[in-house]
Amino acid sequence: MTGRLYGVGVGPGDPELVTVKAARLIRAADVVAYHSARHGRSIARTVAAPYLRDGQVEEQLVYPVTTETTDHPGGYKGALEEFYTDCTARLAAHLDAGRTVVVLSEGDPLFYGSYMHLHKRLAPHYPAEVVPGVTSLSAASAAAGRPLVEREETLTVLPGTLPGDELAERLRSADAAAVLKLGRTFPKVRQAFEDAGRLGDAWYVERAATDRQRVEPLAGVDPADVPYMSLALLTSPAEKSFTAAPPARPDAPGGVTVVGLGPAGRPWLTPEAQDVLSSATDLVGYGPYLDRVPPNPRQRRHSTGNRVEADRARQALALARDGARVAVVSSGDPGVFAMATAVLEAAAEEEFADVPVRIVPGLTAAQAVAARAGAPLGHDFCVLSLSDLLKPWEVIARRLTAAAGADLVLALYNPSSSRRRDQLPAARDLLLEHRSPETPVVIGRDVGGPEESVTVTTLGKLETDQVDMRCLVIVGSSTTRVTDRGVVYTPRRYP
Repeated sequence: MTGRLYGVGVGPGDPELVTVKAARLIRAADVVAYHSARHGRSIARTVAAPYLRDGQVEEQLVYPVTTETTDHPGGYKGALEEFYTDCTARLAAHLDAGRTVVVLSEGDPLFYGSYMHLHKRLAPHYPAEVVPGVTSLSAASAAAGRPLVEREETLTVLPGTLPGDELAERLRSADAAAVLKLGRTFPKVRQAFEDAGRLGDAWYVERAATDRQRVEPLAGVDPADVPYMSLALLTSPAEKSFTAAPPARPDAPGGVTVVGLGPAGRPWLTPEAQDVLSSATDLVGYGPYLDRVPPNPRQRRHSTGNRVEADRARQALALARDGARVAVVSSGDPGVFAMATAVLEAAAEEEFADVPVRIVPGLTAAQAVAARAGAPLGHDFCVLSLSDLLKPWEVIARRLTAAAGADLVLALYNPSSSRRRDQLPAARDLLLEHRSPETPVVIGRDVGGPEESVTVTTLGKLETDQVDMRCLVIVGSSTTRVTDRGVVYTPRRYP
C-alpha cells in the first residue's frame, strides 16, 4: 500500500496563519519535506516548526541554483530539471514504503509555489492532496489595510521578472495589481509603475505577517533594501480613504500584560489570554510555565527560576520600555499568589512610570480543584497561602484561627514543600480546635495535568506527608457535605 502525498501551504510567515488542517497534517506526517537555498535556511520549515514532532523524517530539498549562474550543461533550466527529478525519486521512495509525505510550501502551494513541480511528477502515480494556504498577496493587502478589489474590479497578478515595457503596459490598464518577485527586479518594477503613471498609487509591502513586516509608499523605497520576499500593490481604485498601516518601529510604545494560564493545559486558557500570548513579541516567566506555551519562532522567550519574581518583573518592564509587547505568564490567576503584584510593585518605580501594565485573569487552582470535587466553594470561603517565605508563621496562624472560627471553607495554597514540612500539620491542628475531625477535606494534585488526582478525606485523617507544592487543599466548613458518590459540596443556605 502506497503512502499519501500532501502539498501543504503554511502561509506567508506567521505560524498562527497556518490553517488547522495544515497543522494537523504536519504533525501527523511520517516525512516532512521543504525547499531551501544552499545556506540551509527554510522559511517554510521555520513557520511549521511549532507543529513538528520528534521522530519525523525531514527531507531538505536544497536548490542547486537560485539567482546565481550555473555551469550545468543544461543551464538554469537543466539544473532545476535535474533537481526536481532527484527530489521526485527521494519522495517516491517514501511513498512506495507507505509513508505519509507532507511537502511544506510558503504561502499557497499552487501560487508561484515550488511544490507544483513535484505535484506534476508525483500526483499521477500516488494519492495526492493540496492544502491551500494564505498567500503573500492576501497577507500584503491585510498588512497595508487596503482592499484589493471590490464590485466589478479585476485583479492582475504579475511577476517582476517580466520585461519592463510589458509590466508598464499591464499596470496602465489594471484596476488593481500585485507585482511579486521583487528583490533584484525592483528598479525595473518601480520604473514600470512610473512609466504607467501609477507610482503615486502604489504601496510596497515587505515580509508581510512577520515580525519584520514593512509597509510604505512604493515611491520612497530604496532599491538597495528590497528583499525577494516583498511585493508591490495597486489596491482597489474605488476606495481612496484607506491609508497604509504604519510599519512597526523599534521605538513603538510597548507594554506588559500579566497573563493567567490557568492551572493546566490549553483547554483552560481563556480566549483573551490566547490573544495576548499570540500577539506578544516577548514571553517572560518561570521555566515550567513558559513550557506550557507552544513555541513561536517570531517570539523571544525569557525563562527564569521560581524565586526571582521581582527580577522577572523588572526584566519584563525593561523590555516593554524598549518597545516590546511583553506577556508575563503565570499559572492559575496572576492576581492570586502570583505575578501580578510583583509586576505592579516594580511598575510603581519611577523608571517604569510610562510602561502600561494590564492583568488578564485565569482560572484559579482553587476553582479547578473545587470543580473536580463538586462544589465545596459553594458558600463563603477564604483563600490562604501556607508559605511563610514572605510572611511570618504567626500571621498565618492568626488568620487560620480567625477563618476557622468564622466557619469558612478554606482553600489552602502552597500547603507543603520539600523545605516546608511543618506548616500543614500545624494548620490541621489549629483547624481541629474549631472543626470536627469529620470535616470534609479535598486534596487536588496536578488538576488538569497528566498526573491529576483528587482525594476526598477528612480533617482528622488528613495525611500531610502525601501533600506537596503541586497540591491544593480545600477544608470544608461545618455545613460541607459528601454524597454517597463522593461528591463534595457546601450548601448555599447556612443554618
